[in-house]
Amino acid sequence: MQSRNAATVWKLCILVLGMFGFGFALVPLYDLLCDVTGLGGRTGGAYTYDPATTTRDDSRLVKVSFVTNANEGMPWEFWAEKPVVRVHPGELTEVTFYARNPTDKVMVGQAIPSVVPLPAAEHFHKTECFCFERQVLQPGEQVEMPMRFLLAPELPRYVQSVSLSYAMFDVTEVAALEADRPGA
Repeated sequence: MQSRNAATVWKLCILVLGMFGFGFALVPLYDLLCDVTGLGGRTGGAYTYDPATTTRDDSRLVKVSFVTNANEGMPWEFWAEKPVVRVHPGELTEVTFYARNPTDKVMVGQAIPSVVPLPAAEHFHKTECFCFERQVLQPGEQVEMPMRFLLAPELPRYVQSVSLSYAMFDVTEVAALEADRPGA
């Protein structure tokens, strides 16, 4: 009887470790799924714009809306100077975003972008973006953050409106832990 109980305990321990490992692996698996399928509305990294090879589609205008929000627990104020712009596909456009740290402590923020509709995500290219790096703001500091983008001329014609959403997260503790790591 006691050996069966011991075997059951071992099986349960292995099951718990397996579940923990699976939970730990979900984030990279989700990232891989999004990269392969284009799900999640993620935009790529920095895009190199070459005006010599990029043609502008003057036959149409696409409405681009910017939605900003600070994640729960992030006290920053965060907004786009222009919440909506109209652009020709292939046209390089700059929009300015602002963030303000109203607290009395140094904070680090990271913006995570998302694009809808999903077919537009692969055609939304950023040449410069504050979302590529963490933002460090001193107490009471306000910063101006430019973002340059273009919609590829190959954007499907049925896409007439695109929304780029940014969620600003507080990564102050993560940045501090990374800075304290040996070799950082």
